[in-house]
Amino acid sequence: MPAVHLERATLRGIELEYEVRGAGEPVVLIHAGVCADWFRPMMDEPALAGRYRLVRYHRAGYAGSGRVAGPLDVAGNAAHCLALLRHLGIERAHVVGHSSGANMGLQLALDAPDMVQSLALLETALLAVPSGPYAGQAIERYRAGDRAAAVDTFMRGVCGDGYRETLERALPGAFGGAVADADTFFGQELPALREWPFGPEEASRLRAPALVVLGGDSHKVTPRFEQRHALLLAWLPDAEPFTLPGAIHLLHLQNPGGMAGALVAFFERHPLPKAQGSTAGRA
Repeated sequence: MPAVHLERATLRGIELEYEVRGAGEPVVLIHAGVCADWFRPMMDEPALAGRYRLVRYHRAGYAGSGRVAGPLDVAGNAAHCLALLRHLGIERAHVVGHSSGANMGLQLALDAPDMVQSLALLETALLAVPSGPYAGQAIERYRAGDRAAAVDTFMRGVCGDGYRETLERALPGAFGGAVADADTFFGQELPALREWPFGPEEASRLRAPALVVLGGDSHKVTPRFEQRHALLLAWLPDAEPFTLPGAIHLLHLQNPGGMAGALVAFFERHPLPKAQGSTAGRA
């Protein structure tokens, strides 16, 4: 995979690295935990890159972005995303979040509703349905100092035993990067997800339309994503389901064209107001 030049900006005291590509209505991609570059392949999908202004970034503590000392909660991550959008002159955007990134997208929609035109929630890490025993086992390995085993245990739990081949094919070197960022994921992100207060009352306050995405094969790995999917559809006032064929939690790494097509169709059903859409790509 060719090298990508990333811009850098210091926002809320943290330096974030980011990439912007294309023109049109803005779309911000909030990556999941473990791997910083989950959304990098989507930047090359013609259906998206040819029609939208795509923004992806490395969250605090991932890859070359700055690290936060001490706890970093979901609201803090959402605030970093908001600061980046404002830095780029974006007044309103479609927000796409994967796993824990979807939690941060939901929090952004709660904290800055005028900023969020739509939400695409790709297998949200909704811990109202608790994680399986793999999470505790991974944390034990992390605390014992075996970061690689911790990452591997967690990824097998959410993505199945064959995850690494798919991950490395789409994102060469991703596993090594995940091991390097293990302190962020295990030390900050997992505790923050467990403490995140989101339930039916919070969901009822959201007005942005939401595309709630489920991998078509995720049930072969764990029933939890189906259960979380059902809860979000029941809780959110304006939600529609989408099942991505042939995918587990790796989703857009397995079926990027299918995911890009579904996102474009969703964005077209919920376009930005013309005055904002006409200026959003020129910041």
